[in-house]
Amino acid sequence: MNDYRAFSKNHKRIKWLDYQLTRHELEETNELCHSNYVEIQHLYDYINKLKAILDRNNIDYPEI
Repeated sequence: MNDYRAFSKNHKRIKWLDYQLTRHELEETNELCHSNYVEIQHLYDYINKLKAILDRNNIDYPEI
């Protein structure tokens, strides 16, 4: 590719290395976000199970 930088004044083209680094960072971000989503979903499921147990036994708990 040309020697234009990714954040040059005219924003024409990016260097191949810049493209590869940006793509890698986006892939890593996607993996981290997905992992966090899976963990949060697991915790919500766990909380809902605990709430069901408390409800079945008529135990009050604070609603936040």
